[in-house]
Amino acid sequence: MGVSVPAAPAAPRLKLTVSPAAEKHLRAGHPWVYEASVRTQNRGGEAGELAVVYDRRDRFLAVGLYDPHSPLRLRVLHAGSPANVNREWWQARFDAALARRAGLFGPDTDGYRVLNGESDGFPALVVDRYADTLVLKLYSAAWFPHLPLVLELLAGAFPGLRVVLRLSRNIGALAGEVGLSDGQTLVGEAPAAAVTFHESGIAFEADVVRGQKTGFFLDQRENRRRVRDLAAGKKVLNAFSFSGGFSLYAAQGGAAEVVSLDISRHALESSERNFALNPGLTAPHRPVQADVFEWLTEGSEQFGVVILDPPSLARREAEREGAIRAYHKLARDGIARLERGGLLLSASCSAHVSAEEFWDTVRDAADRSGRPWRELARTQHAPDHHASFAEAQYLKAIYLQFGD
Repeated sequence: MGVSVPAAPAAPRLKLTVSPAAEKHLRAGHPWVYEASVRTQNRGGEAGELAVVYDRRDRFLAVGLYDPHSPLRLRVLHAGSPANVNREWWQARFDAALARRAGLFGPDTDGYRVLNGESDGFPALVVDRYADTLVLKLYSAAWFPHLPLVLELLAGAFPGLRVVLRLSRNIGALAGEVGLSDGQTLVGEAPAAAVTFHESGIAFEADVVRGQKTGFFLDQRENRRRVRDLAAGKKVLNAFSFSGGFSLYAAQGGAAEVVSLDISRHALESSERNFALNPGLTAPHRPVQADVFEWLTEGSEQFGVVILDPPSLARREAEREGAIRAYHKLARDGIARLERGGLLLSASCSAHVSAEEFWDTVRDAADRSGRPWRELARTQHAPDHHASFAEAQYLKAIYLQFGD
């Protein structure tokens, strides 16, 4: 006679309470709960579990993805009144993200951000499209159990497109434990080479398997378009050129000559390949391999447009003051390379330096140059990279035009 074994009772819902300061931040819409803010927890939790935060009066405050491996212990999905986070809920959130991008891009652009992390309600997850390839980048192990759901959502909106997985360095080892790896093709055939996509009618290559970020710096698209509209007839210096995005747009805008300046030979070779993809761009292109900080001070060649778009100079708060000094030096030395009537575009992707701090730093360098100048524009995030909270606001740029 068989003996029936009762099923193990389901684990109770993971329940957290947090500090008064964290409660206040959650009520204000902040999407993160740090480990240090957790006051009580009814049990241990697994990465990707839904955890509910209750306030001091035991009222629902928020629900999010739990990650025991990260100092960001909870990535908030929903706050306010209780919600049923099910397949339909995720579909509605995904559809809302697609609707935000409807009409942003014409047929000449098939490279753009599809999902932008917390700001689209998918915390610690981004998706970029490069023509027939979607790149899914994860920044938290909390997404590993939900990958089938994410792939299902993507397949519904982008049938037949390849999906490549990218992983932030901090979760690489955890990914290996569940059979995932950086650069892995999840859907379709693995790319045999760099993927070619188009932005504003310009062809670019994206190394979706090993390249920085997801393979290209899509976040600077709007600034590249501004440069295109300002470059006609001018000699343009693109400092920290990387794969030449600004250089190609300047050529598209009718620049007289374009200089791509970068310390990396690999980056300059990428820019040359991108020019080769666009034979209709006839402006002379001169790649220069050198340290930008040194090169700007060692010569006297003048330019009509100088673009300063360095990689992040402050990856942690302790580096903020040094970054501000570096931005000031770059602006000062870039201004010295401008001909009369020349234009400076100075950009920063350092989240630890605020937009106002950065803009003030560049303006101060302009004041100290002794030359008359006027501000043409300040910009921040492109609409497909919109930022819904302070920590997501990393990108800023300022355009200044100089007289004698």
